[in-house]
Amino acid sequence: MSKESRLKTSRGGRLAQLGRLAGGLAGGALTEGARQLASGKRPAIGDLLMSPGNARRVGERLSEMRGAAMKVGQLLSMDNGHVMPRELSEVLAHLRENAHRMPLGQVADVLQREWGDNWQQEFQRFSFTPLASASIGQVHAAELKDGQRLAVKIQYPGVRDSIDSDVDNVAALLRLSRLLPEGLDLAPLFQEAKQQLHAEADYRLEASLLRRYRQLIFDDTRFEVPDVVDELTSEATLSMQFLDGAPIESLADAPAATRNAVATALLELALREAFEWGTVQTDPNFANYRFDPETGRVQLLDFGATRDYSAKDVSNLHRLLWSCLEGSDEDVLLAATRVGYVGADDPASYQRSIVTLLRMVTEPITSRPDFAFHSTDLAQRMRDHVIAMRTRERFTRLPPPSVLFLHRKLGGLYLLLSTLKARIPVSALIENQRAQWQPEG
Repeated sequence: MSKESRLKTSRGGRLAQLGRLAGGLAGGALTEGARQLASGKRPAIGDLLMSPGNARRVGERLSEMRGAAMKVGQLLSMDNGHVMPRELSEVLAHLRENAHRMPLGQVADVLQREWGDNWQQEFQRFSFTPLASASIGQVHAAELKDGQRLAVKIQYPGVRDSIDSDVDNVAALLRLSRLLPEGLDLAPLFQEAKQQLHAEADYRLEASLLRRYRQLIFDDTRFEVPDVVDELTSEATLSMQFLDGAPIESLADAPAATRNAVATALLELALREAFEWGTVQTDPNFANYRFDPETGRVQLLDFGATRDYSAKDVSNLHRLLWSCLEGSDEDVLLAATRVGYVGADDPASYQRSIVTLLRMVTEPITSRPDFAFHSTDLAQRMRDHVIAMRTRERFTRLPPPSVLFLHRKLGGLYLLLSTLKARIPVSALIENQRAQWQPEG
């Protein structure tokens, strides 16, 4: 259950929150150090700073601050423990729907500013208790005078103005606190985080993305996307049709035919996003999917994290996929270089490790006739391989941020299909859609 706290909107107030976090980390390190010394151990400073207690302090403070500070934590969690310390990655991975919520008075202030003094006259009912609280805003249920039910996303005040300073301050805190591996260059990711956050903080832009997705899936009756209420949508409020399907994970106990049909639909959608449209909703949160048992449709929610990929990007992804499925190791390495996984100056042993990892990633496609997502050790083998690369090669390279966002999407989809205990013919699905993809160059 989320906590309630008034969001700090001034730069000084938010910097002070990070300052208190830095002090808390130092205090936590001293406490942990004293404990370990008392037990006869000689602790390293890195181990002290990234103790479980300090990891929790980072997660709690970023959750309280919300906005860009919390979103940076979410983006770093895309690494999933492969480069970040495991304790930090595990805490950051929970920064999904665990933000502190705004008090009622602050919600009313935002709505009055956006909709005017008499905004309540439009509504028959407006629930001030949010359905969900996340990094940029929170969602409320409402009903118009004509009976139309709405989901209203309300942006936290000051979030848009604090994005750049929040990202810079969190980056500085992580560096000074030595919470990140030495030599790891996260500057491109932090810059990408700023751009992504400015886009997510523009709810008019998200409204346009909702409309685009409605057009993209118009002829696919397996999906439903909410309609936008334009007159109640602004940069800080997004009002849309309320879709009241069941949580997607509730299908875990449904008949196998239902589970596999939904899993197939979700996988085909992700393939079309990445390889056909070049438009990908990159947030894998389970809460962004609902299921309507009456219509059998999957309801798609929250398009703030949608990213566009160029024709060149899509073509490079095509080459990488086909190389992994049909090519030699040299073909895979060349395609991986084009995508940005490896560089010409990387050691040969590191390059070979990347090829091995990519072969693992594509195992669901090479498995015939079906792949059982819930009864495989693939995720653990991949994790073990990357950790071995980290310790053996001492690598600090991260893929381009655009590729990391795809990792986030596909990793979340894999987890969802595993939760649904899906068993589907991935190889056949790829072959069926291959004719639709038109790689360039």
